[in-house]
Amino acid sequence: MGVFLLVLIVVVALLAAVHRYVWQRLVRDVTKPGGLPRRLGTAALVVLPLLFVAAMASSRLGAPFPLQQAVAWPGYLWAALLLYVTLALLVGEAVRPALRGWLARRDARTAGPSPAPVPEPLPASVPEPVPASVPGAASAPEPPSAAPAAPEKPASAVPDEPGPAGPASAPAGEKPPVAPAEVSRRLFVSRVVGGTAAAVAAGTVGYGTYGVLRGPRIKRVTVPLAKVPRAAHGYRIAVVSDVHLGPILGRAHTQRIVDAVNSAQPDLIAVVGDLVDGTVADLGSAAEPLARLRARHGSFFVTGNHEYFSGADAWVDHVRELGLRPLRNERLEIPAGFDLAGVDDIAGESQGQGPDFAKALGDRDRARAAVLLAHQPVVVHDAVRHGVDLQLSGHTHGGQLWPGNLIAELANPTLAGLERYGDTQLYVSRGAGAWGPPVRVGAPSDITIVQLASKQA
Repeated sequence: MGVFLLVLIVVVALLAAVHRYVWQRLVRDVTKPGGLPRRLGTAALVVLPLLFVAAMASSRLGAPFPLQQAVAWPGYLWAALLLYVTLALLVGEAVRPALRGWLARRDARTAGPSPAPVPEPLPASVPEPVPASVPGAASAPEPPSAAPAAPEKPASAVPDEPGPAGPASAPAGEKPPVAPAEVSRRLFVSRVVGGTAAAVAAGTVGYGTYGVLRGPRIKRVTVPLAKVPRAAHGYRIAVVSDVHLGPILGRAHTQRIVDAVNSAQPDLIAVVGDLVDGTVADLGSAAEPLARLRARHGSFFVTGNHEYFSGADAWVDHVRELGLRPLRNERLEIPAGFDLAGVDDIAGESQGQGPDFAKALGDRDRARAAVLLAHQPVVVHDAVRHGVDLQLSGHTHGGQLWPGNLIAELANPTLAGLERYGDTQLYVSRGAGAWGPPVRVGAPSDITIVQLASKQA
């Protein structure tokens, strides 16, 4: 509990610091104090993070589904915008001094050299002095007697007075006043850099959102397996992972996925976890298009970690009603000549479930090829020990939001694509949906058609 609170405090402090930085650069530096733009910008940077917190907490707290939907869109989109506007502003920090320096040099060239000072003439009332050495010259009349002159102060004690060409010096301990031209340059640079950062972030998030809402694209991968018989050469498995139906992605997204899968005419369909982010009561209708999936040898389902946040047993029963066969630590023989197995996700261990490789693969004939459905790539080492030929997984989203891929790579043996571990090959899909922000940057969504290749062919 203490570690959790410490992490929470660090996260909150970091978010507060990032929001303050964004406020300084996008609001304070580009608006006038007390003006309407500054008040609106400040209000936005208070309300938007609160909506993000509400979006994160509402589903876990079981809030009414319409409320979840109302806060999800602005809250999650703000999270993505905050990431990319912060990155853009940090890049802009290197641009600011260079741009200000260029503007200062340009202004200096435009102004040209300063004119030489012209001496002031003497006042007319003061008679010009007559040199004493000139004979016959009359002496100038002496002025009337005056009070004795005060002793002259040392030069160091005489305060500086403003000259005719510049402002007065600043009092001790205060910064010298900034010339109006410098203020104008700073404001111009702040608006250019801030506006560019906001435009880049909005464009990035907008394009990433379009990629998710457009639906996943079909990706094709050929996997040669030594034990696959000639009869299974060219066998096609559609791998669908990480759909994440929830407050944002609903029934229309499911229909897009079903249409894409059916258009590829696979022999078998594997839904490898994280189908939903919510209960059957809220999202059962959103999943109904799955009943229209079509494949020669059927559709299969294994749980992901998000099913255990949403009621795994209820979802297993619901997908069974929709025509998908759940594989919960079990195996069956596919007529094409290989075994298909599936294990529960490791998140189920907290609920007394989780993967059981011995039950799923312990007594099989190892002369036959085995294809394993497992949500998380990290179980590949168990798959190697049990002689699995090919493991199909998801979970990573390919990082989803760059540079999130750098973190995801540290937590998973394979981020995306096909890799070999001993005699086992692991394929990881980037997923067909998105978690949290409905945005993908640098990791487009996909449905993968894995085509088995027999080395006997």
